[in-house]
Amino acid sequence: MPRFYYEDFEQGSVEMFGSRTVTREEIVGFAAEFDPQPMHLDEQAARRTPLGGLAASGWHSCAIMMRLIADGFILESSCMGSPGIEELKWLKPVRPGDRLSARRTVLETRASKSRPAMGFVRFRFELVNQNGETVVEQTNFIMFGRRAPEVLR
Repeated sequence: MPRFYYEDFEQGSVEMFGSRTVTREEIVGFAAEFDPQPMHLDEQAARRTPLGGLAASGWHSCAIMMRLIADGFILESSCMGSPGIEELKWLKPVRPGDRLSARRTVLETRASKSRPAMGFVRFRFELVNQNGETVVEQTNFIMFGRRAPEVLR
């Protein structure tokens, strides 16, 4: 039974989730598999890029954020998926040794008009480093089941 339903998300609420330290090995491993650009694979080559040193792929950063969000609340929710990402920004590089957490802000909620058993929650998710700096920002809706949907029909 899910712990979190559509009704549990209050506009304006903010929560922090998890903590994960990123290693050089995982940055290079992810890059070798999925984003083999020099700034993610080779420290010397990375120094010659605008990043100024080895940095995680933006997609690796997103994957870390997704894991923190999943462990933080999604896996205990009535989540029904997402219609997509509205906006995604990579604001600062993620470096080896960075300790990352996810921040969730509820921007809006609205019940589905066509599917009464479902509601939409619009979130801003931020990946935050040990210095309190936002390194990734994402805005999107997630669909959640409603509590006691049979009452809503």
